[in-house]
Amino acid sequence: MNHQASFATSQLADGTQARFAMRIAARLSEQSELAPHDVSERLRFAREKAMERSRLTRTEQQAASAVSANGSNNSTALRLHPGSSSSSWWVRFGSALPLAALVLGLVFIQNLHSRSQVTAAAVVDAELLGDAVPVSAYGDPGFVEFLKAARD
Repeated sequence: MNHQASFATSQLADGTQARFAMRIAARLSEQSELAPHDVSERLRFAREKAMERSRLTRTEQQAASAVSANGSNNSTALRLHPGSSSSSWWVRFGSALPLAALVLGLVFIQNLHSRSQVTAAAVVDAELLGDAVPVSAYGDPGFVEFLKAARD
């Protein structure tokens, strides 16, 4: 029963979409008569391309549904080159490559950030140890800013 209800809902939605598409097509046809010749030619060309794509999509969908209806449940429909057995390996590799590049980039950025923090701390420590500074200066919040300003 649930399958029949979803099928009926799907058909109703398809019918509604078809009626909407017909209304839009009628409006566009009415307005295309008022357009200049070059615009109407571009629209005609675009319409022909859209119809060609629609036919190809329908043909592919029918072929895919025929394959699934036959019970052939292998993954050849998902491969780029159905005759090649290694193409699925390349697809997986190509999908994982951007992720690996992202992870390596983030590791590099973290390493660079850590090094810059260690270098900044080492410079401050070197300034502190190399200069005769009273002990009370170490507790002053502006002391680090003073050291940074002295370097610049």
